[in-house]
Amino acid sequence: QVQLVESGGGLVQPGGSLRLSCAASGSMFNLNSMGWYRQAPGKVRELVAAITPGGRTNYAYSVKGRFTISNDNAKNTVWLQMNSLKPEDTAVYYCNLQRVGVSAVWGQGTLVTVSS
Repeated sequence: QVQLVESGGGLVQPGGSLRLSCAASGSMFNLNSMGWYRQAPGKVRELVAAITPGGRTNYAYSVKGRFTISNDNAKNTVWLQMNSLKPEDTAVYYCNLQRVGVSAVWGQGTLVTVSS
């Protein structure tokens, strides 16, 4: 059974940076992608960024040019480098792992608060 452990959330001032990490354990068979979603209060959960084992990336329009997703397949780990953070980036960020033909796996979530 796959488990995801997230770290790196916290409080940061507008314009600041944070780096989120997500380490996966268990079977990576038929891995399709790993990524990050976020959910702000009163809003639906949305994709932030995702990356395939081959390194192909996908970003939400609102974070392009500010956030960078990267991975290390040998460590089953994905990172989200978040720069130029804005108050509207405040949300709970969830790590996500998708395998072909299997239900998605979610992390427990880590809170990112952007405020002065």
